[in-house]
Amino acid sequence: MPTAAVHAAIDTPDSADRDRFTISDLSAEFGVTARALRFYEDEGLIAPERIGLSRVYSRRDRARLAWILRGKRVGFSLADIREMIDLYDLGDGRATQRHVTAEKCRDRIAQLRRQRGDIDAAIAELEHFLTVLADVDGRGADR
Repeated sequence: MPTAAVHAAIDTPDSADRDRFTISDLSAEFGVTARALRFYEDEGLIAPERIGLSRVYSRRDRARLAWILRGKRVGFSLADIREMIDLYDLGDGRATQRHVTAEKCRDRIAQLRRQRGDIDAAIAELEHFLTVLADVDGRGADR
């Protein structure tokens, strides 16, 4: 993943402090395909302006894209991401957005911890199974 994609954030201006971006600009900055950007547009997550056949993305679209990609990296569904970014415009200083996002993050952390426990248990079971197989192979060589 390009370094810019890791550091791009909601309130981080791009390196040229621009207000408008092309599909190529955002694709390059965030390391995503134009197809992915069109998909997010189709899903109603971003809404670029159309000038002729070209899409022109705003700072808002860029910020929303940063949210989308961060959410995807940590395993949020598109529905969860949509809910979180749509709360930006409630006019409450983003208090609801922060509260809902924090709750979703806590839930995701709990889910990942459960998965980690399941993975650790599966690894332990497989390691035990390998020990059993090795013991059987060892006894078979003595016969």
